[in-house]
Amino acid sequence: MAIEPWFFAGGRGEHAVDADGWTLRSADGRPGAHEEHTVAVTEDGPVVLTLA
Repeated sequence: MAIEPWFFAGGRGEHAVDADGWTLRSADGRPGAHEEHTVAVTEDGPVVLTLA
């Protein structure tokens, strides 16, 4: 499972998707940031595969 929060400066968090169907941008052109963490779900419980 990938947990991928996006943070946008200002506005109300509206975003736009580029024509490639993948790239996100803030709708008002303000800066944004993306972070990703990957978690494996196992029989023994979750295992965080990426650590900050």
